[in-house]
Amino acid sequence: MRSIDIAIIGAGPAGLTAALYAARARASTIVFEQGVPGGQIITTDWIENYPGFPEGLSGQQLGDLMLAQAEAFGAEIASFTPVVSIRGHDLDFVVATDDGDEYLARAVIVATGAVPKKLGVPGEAEYTGRGVSWCATCDGALYKGKTVAVVGGGDAAVEEALFLTKFASQVHLVHRRDELRATKCIQERCFENERITIQWNRVLSSIEGDGAKVTGARLAATNGQPDEHLDLDGVFIFVGVDPMNDIARDLIDLDDNGYIKIDHDGRTSWPGLYAAGDVTDSDLKQVITAAAKGASAAFEALRYVDEKVCSI
Repeated sequence: MRSIDIAIIGAGPAGLTAALYAARARASTIVFEQGVPGGQIITTDWIENYPGFPEGLSGQQLGDLMLAQAEAFGAEIASFTPVVSIRGHDLDFVVATDDGDEYLARAVIVATGAVPKKLGVPGEAEYTGRGVSWCATCDGALYKGKTVAVVGGGDAAVEEALFLTKFASQVHLVHRRDELRATKCIQERCFENERITIQWNRVLSSIEGDGAKVTGARLAATNGQPDEHLDLDGVFIFVGVDPMNDIARDLIDLDDNGYIKIDHDGRTSWPGLYAAGDVTDSDLKQVITAAAKGASAAFEALRYVDEKVCSI
């Protein structure tokens, strides 16, 4: 069994920043990522509110820069290596991966992030990948000259609706209330875009298709108005996220929504086990806050490891 100082689970902004800080402090550090490093940001078309990049940059570019910086300081990135369990071992942790390998870590940082929520409406599961998507950056180009709907009213939904106007001839933004939750500057761009039609006070009640692909959707009103049917080629859903807490669910305290409870410095209820990013109960879930929480968690994990070494 290989021994390391710090194991980081998840290679999004929180995990990569934690890796940067840990490796820069000369702690032996491995980041385990079940897919491609970068996290949710690599599916984001454009990021314009990350400090230091006044002109903005793509999510893929920012993810690549974070990855390269962590590796430059000596962090090891284990891509496509899902962690299947964490268990306590004396005062350390055993981290097991799906290929049967195990690592003995003095401290662990959980930065597994969150995944888009599903609505659970009829047709959603049936037409996933055949007109139903949670990633406009991934699938937007498939809808050139077509009509799509975006469900949601927050930053992610409105930004993705704006992105889809690069391809689709018409974008219906479906929102359950009579005002958007997105940041004002993003709302302004939305209202100015002639390709976006906002369906106020509506919820998606079902997705319809011909057996092969999406052909439309039914919208139910939240204000007593009649239901409405839309002819559509695609439906993009952005109604929030669910924390990826499976790896830690039975080890540490979670809040009522399944997010990992942490203190200001990223400590969980188990000493030596830290968490950062969108999997935690922090209110603001942005790239910059994920990175900041990753730095805090790494700093505390380093201090914890140093104290353990000194006590031996």
